[in-house]
Amino acid sequence: MATSQFVLQCEGVHKSFGPKPVLHDVSLNIAAGQIVALVGPSGCGKSTLFNGILGTHAPTRGRVVVGRNGHEHVVAGPNRHCGIVYQHYALYPFLTVLESVAFGLMLDETSLLFRAFRPLKWRKLRSEHLDRAAAALRRVHLTDADFGKYASELSGGMQQRVAVAQAIVMRPQILLLDEPFGALDEATRESLQTMLLEFYEENRSAIARGAAPPHTMVIVTHELTEAIYVADRVLGLSQYWDWRSEGHAACPGATIVYDRPAPVYRPGEPKNYEQFAVQREEIRKVVFEPPTPTPRGLHVTFWDDVQAGRASGITATNGGTP
Repeated sequence: MATSQFVLQCEGVHKSFGPKPVLHDVSLNIAAGQIVALVGPSGCGKSTLFNGILGTHAPTRGRVVVGRNGHEHVVAGPNRHCGIVYQHYALYPFLTVLESVAFGLMLDETSLLFRAFRPLKWRKLRSEHLDRAAAALRRVHLTDADFGKYASELSGGMQQRVAVAQAIVMRPQILLLDEPFGALDEATRESLQTMLLEFYEENRSAIARGAAPPHTMVIVTHELTEAIYVADRVLGLSQYWDWRSEGHAACPGATIVYDRPAPVYRPGEPKNYEQFAVQREEIRKVVFEPPTPTPRGLHVTFWDDVQAGRASGITATNGGTP
């Protein structure tokens, strides 16, 4: 796969807070249309890596590049190329569901002066924003009857669907989801997992038409079964790796120690729990405080697996290699 098809490139990212190292030489490439799960022990730096991608905390060394097809953007601060959905919903209590989703479009495409002094054009653009917001809400399975409700009138699952709609309506190059379903009950969580599989189906349909896949996502989760189920690729970030073999006197920070394909499921397809169990156990042994730390590149094989035909996701469909 040409470099121009990568939506996210982390190039030798290091991050320290004072004398405390957190991330060490994190390098990865994520292709357009992939839904990638990021797992790792508590405190390994998953949120720090997300903040580096968002641009809120610049790397100590290395760089993050977002975008594709000649529109690559070196991340130097917060930017509209990256969207994020947090575990705790960031909804506006004083706006209806529809207004809340359209709010970001207003801030991005207009100014206070434009709205004040060009009221006719603003009214037309406002109507377009509300139409785009409604389309985004329908994509996350909210109905027209929900559009006029306020956040306080919604269940947790509905609030999280609104948060996802707020993000996708902006059409970011990549969407980060930081434990988005962690506070939800099991049934609601499963319905939102299905929503992610539907996004993946939209990507497949777009590629079949010769169009660019609309959704590229990285989801942080502590649930390994969820990671394997909703993603076509699982990344493991860990501080438990064989740093001594590289000549370090102490752990220089967490790095990518696992990067392998995950099975691709369609919405409604039965889960293969035996398959989950095998990969889940492999991830546990490599990423979560293994008894014998392994060299960090031993289980980082995703692009080799794609090239060898051992992956069945979006990237393999395009015949991608790094």
